[in-house]
Amino acid sequence: MATPEQTGSAIPATAGSSVAGTAGHTPGHGAAAALDAGTISARLDRLPATRSIWKLVVLLSLGFFFELYDLLYTGYVAPGLVKSGLLTATTHGLFGTTGVASFIAALFSGLFIGTIACGFLADRFGRRAVFTYSLLWYTAANVVMAFQETATGLNFWRFLAGVGIGVELVTIGTYISELVPKQIRGRAFACEQAVGFTAVPVVAFLSYLLVPRTLFGLDGWRWVVLIGAHGALFVWWIRRALPESPRWLAQQGRVAEADRVMSELEAKVRSEYGRELPPPAPPVPVAPRGSFRDMWVPPYRSRTLMMTIFNIFQTVGFYGFANWVPTLLIKQGITITTSLMYSSVIALAAPLGPIIGLFIGDRFERKTVIVVMAAVNIVCGLLFSQVAQAVLLVSLGVCLTLAGNIISYSFHAYQTELFPTSIRARAVGFVYSWSRFSAIFTAFLIASVLKEFGTTGVFVFIAGAMLIVMLAIGLMGPRTKGIELEKISQ
Repeated sequence: MATPEQTGSAIPATAGSSVAGTAGHTPGHGAAAALDAGTISARLDRLPATRSIWKLVVLLSLGFFFELYDLLYTGYVAPGLVKSGLLTATTHGLFGTTGVASFIAALFSGLFIGTIACGFLADRFGRRAVFTYSLLWYTAANVVMAFQETATGLNFWRFLAGVGIGVELVTIGTYISELVPKQIRGRAFACEQAVGFTAVPVVAFLSYLLVPRTLFGLDGWRWVVLIGAHGALFVWWIRRALPESPRWLAQQGRVAEADRVMSELEAKVRSEYGRELPPPAPPVPVAPRGSFRDMWVPPYRSRTLMMTIFNIFQTVGFYGFANWVPTLLIKQGITITTSLMYSSVIALAAPLGPIIGLFIGDRFERKTVIVVMAAVNIVCGLLFSQVAQAVLLVSLGVCLTLAGNIISYSFHAYQTELFPTSIRARAVGFVYSWSRFSAIFTAFLIASVLKEFGTTGVFVFIAGAMLIVMLAIGLMGPRTKGIELEKISQ
């Protein structure tokens, strides 16, 4: 893969410049095509953050809401699955297939396949199309799953839903990083996560109301799943208002289309801005189409290794708590109904972490935020395992949720910044897939640790994982705040 240093010098573009005349270029035209794509990126990065820019972020964030609803209802419906007799709270043997751990593992097995094997789809077919069809895929799989009567059927359809969710996770992050100017990337991801994580209190409250009950002959957990499936009704509306990523179009050699998207966006922003747009910076040449092996050449090799290590261990902290909150509370002697009520209160904090990010997302280096919040996770988790009073349990649960979700928006932004447009979805899919792989085994390990060592053992296990997170990002992570995506890739 050609690096930016190898593609030649950049040619500045003026504020109103058009690159439509370069439509005949393809990636095979070398430096000229690289500069065409660089010009598109420079035009986008100079845009003020007006209403039209934030509208695109919010629309993608709505897609993320439906995704997180489906991803995170696991822990909240688990008591209902046990109550209905479909699953057991613990497993018979480390890798038993009839326990809650198998249900969690089925989801993350699908997520692993979706991210590691299908991440290239967005690089090949575009961000917009893959965003749409992966959402429809996992919605359909969840509807079928809601009517299963065996653990095997339940786990199979949860696996298929996980494949679609995995593809969607990679695509949304890539899409947002390429649609927004550099000065708001952190806040854009914070917005995405703030909107998305409102799904957590929604699913927690619905679970509190529905899981202990049976309505119209259907167990309450089935209603929780089916309510989430309404996201498919909105997908075409969301899709109509979203343009394809102009960065992706230009990198594919479709420069005329990229110019048309940029011209329309510039016109909207200019009318909202009220004056002429600032001139774009000199464009940084963009690398041609990439391949899997490009992740393993400097500087991407160390970033790939760093984010792989990070994702393997951050999952232990995030899902080790999020997916097990009601079960951990029940293990400490709290009833199903009360544990779901406590979990609902804790879940109210889920959007607050990203909301905080709207104020700090572009003020601090993302690697610094990740390291500090991982330390908070360790301290609060160990304290959580030692208390029994309701106020302390809920307060520490809120702190754990805030820390986890601040880490979440920070690293979703961070990992998309570390790779160039030519391999961004593929690379993010690869490194992120290891969090899914880790979660498959984490579910069984936490079930085993919980059985043998109780809640304290679970949080000691989580603390060790978060310490590795701190070391990986703190020692190996580059700085990215406020830097053009193309320059980070140099």
